Amino acid sequence: MSNSGENYENIDEDISSLEDNPLEQEFEYTGIAVETGGGQPIAPDTPVYRLRLLYSNETFLAVYKGELLSPLSMVVVPTRYGMDLAQVIGPVRRDRNFQLSDIAWVERPADRGDLERSAYNREQEKETFRICKEKIAAHRLDMKLVSVHHLLEDSKILFFFTAENRVDFRELVKDLVAVFRTRIELRQIGVRDEARVSGGLGVCGRCYCCHAVSDKLKPVSIKMAKDQNLSLNSMKISGPCGRLLCCLAYEHNFYNEQRRRLPPEGARISYENGPWKVTEVNVVLGRIKISAEDGRTLSFPAAAFEKTDNRWKFTGLPPEAGRTRG
Repeated sequence: MSNSGENYENIDEDISSLEDNPLEQEFEYTGIAVETGGGQPIAPDTPVYRLRLLYSNETFLAVYKGELLSPLSMVVVPTRYGMDLAQVIGPVRRDRNFQLSDIAWVERPADRGDLERSAYNREQEKETFRICKEKIAAHRLDMKLVSVHHLLEDSKILFFFTAENRVDFRELVKDLVAVFRTRIELRQIGVRDEARVSGGLGVCGRCYCCHAVSDKLKPVSIKMAKDQNLSLNSMKISGPCGRLLCCLAYEHNFYNEQRRRLPPEGARISYENGPWKVTEVNVVLGRIKISAEDGRTLSFPAAAFEKTDNRWKFTGLPPEAGRTRG
């Protein structure tokens, strides 16, 4: 993500709206949507799987005491809303760190009846979505319906929506109950959750990170873009959800770690018996550009510099490296 050629200090655009606002953070999921085993012990030889709830794209860890589960197979698990289907992504390594209290227990592999019921529900959800949108318009509610989900076994329908503010949807719920004659639950989510649920293609041409890479939504700040020396142009550092790109958070730790190993911009370096100044640091390529007072510039690999006694020094080039004039 590095773009060290642009100077973010010269950009006057107000991009504060790209950061997550506290109201939306309150609505975004902070935990998994399944009922866990409450920390009950797991035998050492019991495989642990990562599963995905297809309607929300949330993933979680689970175990099953029966036969081995195949990747992409479907299973029935207890969720916080009721029994539902989840897809097996695959087994995870047992030597990784995870909390037993976060692990769910699979009820059973899905049978033909479960899959047929799920397929029927998917068709029903299309009509349910249409009816709910009409009811929202009729009540003139300032909210956007994102998705609808019929639970597998329990008589319950979930409606996920986004809104700028809190919404009083009590009359809407009454109408929906009258139409569908079942339990109704409306859940307000943030725009990042909307992107994770809906999916799509990002500015890089690949699937949204929140949908295809990781469903764990991390807070993203403008400082992360500055630390990566990116142009603070809203078109370049925001995603289709209107918030800062998720990849800024994924790469932030890498930039922080690498910068500790490199001299910062503005550092004074003694080279060829004269004072030079670091004018550019390319974290991705691992190269440092220094400039002399007479305007000369040179570019070296990061290995040519070393920090001693809290000062950066030029120590020479490794045998395989060279210098370039910039």
